[in-house]
Amino acid sequence: MTTAPLVAGVDSSTQSTKIVVCDALTGAVVREGRAAHPDTTEVDPRVWWTAFTEASDGLLDGVRAIGVGGQQHGMVTLDENDEVVRPALLWNDTRSAKAADSLVTELGGPRAWAEAVGSVPVASFTVTKLRWMAEHEPELADRVARVLLPHDYLTWRLLGGGEPVTDRGDASGTGYFSPAKGVYREDILSHAFGGRTPQLPRVLGPREAAGETKDGVLVSAGTGDNMAAAFALGLGEGDVVVSLGTSGTVFGVCETAPADPTGIVAGFADATGKFLPLACTLNAARVLTATAAMLGVDLAGLDRLALAAEPGAGGLTLLPYLDGERTPNLPDAAGSLHGLRRANMTPENLARAAVEGMLCGLAAGLDAVQAHGITARRILLIGGAAQSAAVRGIAPTVFGLPVTVPEPAEFVALGAARQAAWVLAGTEEPPAWPQNTRQELAAGDAAVGRELRNRHLDIRELVHHVSVRTGEDS
Repeated sequence: MTTAPLVAGVDSSTQSTKIVVCDALTGAVVREGRAAHPDTTEVDPRVWWTAFTEASDGLLDGVRAIGVGGQQHGMVTLDENDEVVRPALLWNDTRSAKAADSLVTELGGPRAWAEAVGSVPVASFTVTKLRWMAEHEPELADRVARVLLPHDYLTWRLLGGGEPVTDRGDASGTGYFSPAKGVYREDILSHAFGGRTPQLPRVLGPREAAGETKDGVLVSAGTGDNMAAAFALGLGEGDVVVSLGTSGTVFGVCETAPADPTGIVAGFADATGKFLPLACTLNAARVLTATAAMLGVDLAGLDRLALAAEPGAGGLTLLPYLDGERTPNLPDAAGSLHGLRRANMTPENLARAAVEGMLCGLAAGLDAVQAHGITARRILLIGGAAQSAAVRGIAPTVFGLPVTVPEPAEFVALGAARQAAWVLAGTEEPPAWPQNTRQELAAGDAAVGRELRNRHLDIRELVHHVSVRTGEDS
């Protein structure tokens, strides 16, 4: 009896390091490990290596190949001796918001940025953090010899040093890499970093090996977290992921490089050689937890209340911008509740409005990515809030499409493991790992969904003076 080789995938997220060990042929998970990260927006990257060491202790016996998926955008700086210059700034560190605005203006406006690097940078992007460092910590900036992303750093440590590498997926979130042309824009890097041009990781192809560990384990290129999740889910034509975590994302895979001058859609590359248009909202699962807390119920109680109300929540509409918004035209937006009347002021309607409002915000993201190379035929609903009975009950109506709810899994780590299996196999196509599905939901009432989405968009346009149908100021 032949035993299939084992591969490992790492998810180095904001909160923790998660590792899965999988059968390279089937993707079946045979072992898992985890270690926590500090709850902060900046961290010494050596903490990630410590967490990886803890999570992998006793876990990697027999593993033939390993890949790393990491949180996107973070800024890791090394000096000429490969020592860390300052704690890494993470994607959720917003101190570079003004730097983002300045850079957009300085380099010709949103359209010029979209054409150059596929995206209009916001505070999460690495290029804005480099500008902030150049302006606020010039002495430290002068010491920077290399700039890496979080997954690059872990891959580099796995390899024991040497030349750092990355992949086009994660590089596409820096703000100084062109996904369409597959090259760094060092002119943009230098401009943002005050004339300095540090070394950048070499960009590997999707199935190109980065090297081997000291123990002879093959290391793949790795990728960013969204790219790894897309790869784990095996997205096909017409598949769109709606991920409902702390933040919410909408993304799918397409053949053409997106370039959205509104900044709503980030024009990322994926982990297979294609592209990954992605829209992001800061307001997803926490909308539900905040509403549940206000109503004095747990999440199961919120589900019961929301499902007891009629579609449309009796006329209540929640714009759930409880943490602002990611898009350049709504960075300081606040949440608001509209259509209040004595007759509809019930816990049930408020719970329903919270779920519908959150999903309508994601539906606006779906409209945006469909304008950039994707024709949606099916929604794959993942993330913590996808386990909500109310979300699963309401999503098919709001989106107006069939909804598939995969079994909960560590999709980023699984995507990194699948990439490692691809490199180990040395084949043209990646291994076809089967998908486990929890639920298949038919599309809901199209007319009701259209009414909900339009009401949400109309109120958003009225309150915030932004036409999200075009993505431009009205």
